Amino acid sequence: MDTDFDETYVLLLLADSNLPTGSFVASSGFESYETHGFLSLPSTSNAGKGRASTAGTVAFIQDSLHTYARSALPFVSDAHRAVDAFKNLKGKSDIGHDATIRKLLELDELYETMTLNHVAKRASKAQGVALLTLYTKGFARPSGPSDEDHLSKSLTVLIDRLKLMVRGEETHGHLPICWGVLTGALGISCLRAQHLFLFLHARSLLSSAVRLNTIGPYSSQQLLLHSVRPLVEEEVSQNKDMHTGILMDMHHNDADNRPATTWPLGEILAVRHDLQHSRIFNS
Repeated sequence: MDTDFDETYVLLLLADSNLPTGSFVASSGFESYETHGFLSLPSTSNAGKGRASTAGTVAFIQDSLHTYARSALPFVSDAHRAVDAFKNLKGKSDIGHDATIRKLLELDELYETMTLNHVAKRASKAQGVALLTLYTKGFARPSGPSDEDHLSKSLTVLIDRLKLMVRGEETHGHLPICWGVLTGALGISCLRAQHLFLFLHARSLLSSAVRLNTIGPYSSQQLLLHSVRPLVEEEVSQNKDMHTGILMDMHHNDADNRPATTWPLGEILAVRHDLQHSRIFNS
């Protein structure tokens, strides 16, 4: 079968909003952003409530995408590369289990350290382990005698082992690392994995806005097509080559190519999520 078609088909599966990953309970700080009155921007106060909410939503998505791409995308990329390296061992896959697990645990620990608030950590862990479970229960190939089946079995063993370590609290299982592992195991290119990662983040934010009734469902689709698309493409273009520094030696002057948080206000609002009197999202 055509390789491009295979990848496209898997991308369609991963883009399904019905996937049991728990993302529907997370607003990534948008609910707190709305509660604290940031949707009614001063520059749009004379434009009417509807337009002000739409402009505020787009502003939030832009800032959220920028900081998430800079802070999380390098972890997606390095986790994906670690799994690719594991797959390239082919017949020696069993030898690479320990080395790959060590790399993934290092990435996971670094992301835990760099994530600044407990609310974001909680949501990231819940969605991360859900992705590992999705692979082992929904995407893993049934075992068979062929070489391809042997590789699939090795990947399933690797991901099962990582999932058990998360369940046993030996590691955290953060979303970016688990997304890189999942897409690498499914044979999706790193660039496509990065693009879909940010697209799903933006779509989740718009879904949260619809559920909070700040925009309507038609407006959400319009924004996703016309306003959000260039934002996603720009962030992928700017951050696709970034690394964490764990999988390769990086010099001190390479600091600009390492992960960082770029939106302090978003962190402050996210950490205040649990202080809201009433809320419908987990983050």
